[in-house]
This record gives sequence, C-alpha cells and structure tokens, in this order.
Amino acid sequence: MLGVMQSGGWLMVPILLCSVAALAIGIERGWTLHSARVIPKGLLDDARRWARDGAGGARPGELAADSPLGQVLAAGIANARRGRSLMKEAMTEAIAAVSHDLERYLTSLGIIASISPLLGLLGTVVGMIRVFSALMLDGTGHPESLAGGISEALITTAAGLAVAIPSLMLHRFFLRRVDDLVVDLERHAAHLVDAAHSDVPPSASGQLDES
Repeated sequence: MLGVMQSGGWLMVPILLCSVAALAIGIERGWTLHSARVIPKGLLDDARRWARDGAGGARPGELAADSPLGQVLAAGIANARRGRSLMKEAMTEAIAAVSHDLERYLTSLGIIASISPLLGLLGTVVGMIRVFSALMLDGTGHPESLAGGISEALITTAAGLAVAIPSLMLHRFFLRRVDDLVVDLERHAAHLVDAAHSDVPPSASGQLDES
C-alpha cells in the first residue's frame, strides 16, 4: 500500500486526507443521525403530559437537553400558553435550527465527493506531463522512464474515484436521512400542538400509546 501511494506522487497526500475526513464524517453522522438519538421513544408522551397539565414527565429544560426532538418539544411547551399559532411558530423555528444542526459536516462531505475525482484528474495530468517530458528527453527507447508517469496518472485517478464514490453515496444517504428525520420532527410537533389545545390528545399515528 505504501508503495502504491509513493507511485501516485504527492497528490496522493490530499486524496488520502480526503478519505480520512470522509470516513470520520461518515462515522460521526451515522452515530448522530440514528433515529433513537434524534427522536427517542416516549419523549412525546412526557411533553404532551406537561403541555396538558403542567406536571408529570420531563420539564421543558430537561427535554431541550435530551435530544433534537426534545429541543423542538421544549420550544412548544414554553409557548403553549401563548396560543396555538405562536406555539406552532416557535416549534417551526426550533425545527429549522435542529435541521441545520443535523446537516452539520454534510457540506464538507459533499465537497470531498466533488474534489476527490478532480484531484485524481490533476494527478493524471501531472503524470502525463512526466510521460511527455520523458519522451522528449529519452525518446521511446527507454520505456522504463515512461512507467513512472503512467503509473502516477493511473493510480491518482483510481484513488480519487475510490474516495469520491463512497463519499457521494454517504452524502446523498445522510441528506435523505435528515429529510426523513425533519418530517418526523414536524409530525411530532403537530401532535404536541393538538395535545396542548384540544380536550382529547390524539395518538401519535400508532407510534405512541396513550397512558
């Protein structure tokens, strides 16, 4: 592996750094965007009880520190007495802030997916320049002098694509994951609004049971 990297030339260094960064972001986002961490089970029940009677379950401050869903529900509870419209507005703003946090590092992952093949292409160009320089100096009688440039061109291209393809897949996957989580947050927020401003709180579409 070290020999392959050395054959690829100095452009293998930024490509390797891109691969490490993409792996780190993938692991961190995979951990952070797990549904159980973003939308813990049972949290909506606590919030609905607090919004309805002001007692029982977790307090708003505890909810906000619990998870992204907790931040949204805490914003709703804090504004529950101000009317349905203001409560919804506060939760919409909280969802926007949470959505921004959920997308953290995804722009960087997208950049890595975009620049990695360009770095590989740059390596190809540099390698071909070496090939033509060798042709000018030595002609075609010394094929070994051409091998270094051709090897550098092929290795950097392959390395750039090897980093870009999984990075792009992860970027698209996590963007879709964030979209799904935001939809779930909006649905839970709507249930809390209904619970705070109706006599009979509705069930959470089969996910949450009335206590």
